[in-house]
Amino acid sequence: GPAAWGRMRAFSAWPRSAVNPSPVLRISEIFHSLQGEARTVGLPTVFVRLTGCPLRCVWCDTPYAFSGGQLMDVDAILAEVARHSARHVCVTGGEPLAQPECLPLLTALCDAGYAVSLETSGALDIGAVDARVSRVVDLKAPDSGESHRNRYENIPLLGAHDQVKFVIGSRRDYDWARFKCDELALPARVSDVLFSPVHGALEPRELAEWILADRLRVRLQLQLHKYLWNNEPGH
Repeated sequence: GPAAWGRMRAFSAWPRSAVNPSPVLRISEIFHSLQGEARTVGLPTVFVRLTGCPLRCVWCDTPYAFSGGQLMDVDAILAEVARHSARHVCVTGGEPLAQPECLPLLTALCDAGYAVSLETSGALDIGAVDARVSRVVDLKAPDSGESHRNRYENIPLLGAHDQVKFVIGSRRDYDWARFKCDELALPARVSDVLFSPVHGALEPRELAEWILADRLRVRLQLQLHKYLWNNEPGH
């Protein structure tokens, strides 16, 4: 709706400085931790969390990234990332693609030699993302309250370097995700299809048993950071 677009547009108007042409973004936090999910789970990673998101998923675990943050240009972001000496960098949010300057940031990180992943809601166009980035696209299941926002035009753009994630809160979500895997031929399209139980809402063992019973070609993922650090910001 208009309010959501207003939230997105609020983050699209940061000008490039006349003195420093480096693109400017609004950043919630930059921190070094273990990747808690997706294909590189467990690996030391620098997270660059952008502020702002046009969605309001029921189970969102980072509402502190909706607003606030600080302005940083790409050069300053690169300097902070380099300070942690990690090979992997994850750009996340919020919804990072709600800030158009996310695109040059992703390219700059790739140019600097990092293995870069992007965590995105799947509601915005991923077509302009640097091809070197592994795009982790979240398809919103019904319990999220935002499944009507899924941008299915993104699916043909995905390839073997990309990943699709379903956050699953119930048997209804699971059946919907299973259907989407078949309908969109996801296991053949991307490197990993990730099924992640909503922390505290669906028992991981129950989801594991459903996956095994249906012989799905998907990866069960538990959010490692929630077990290690209880989802505290900065981890």
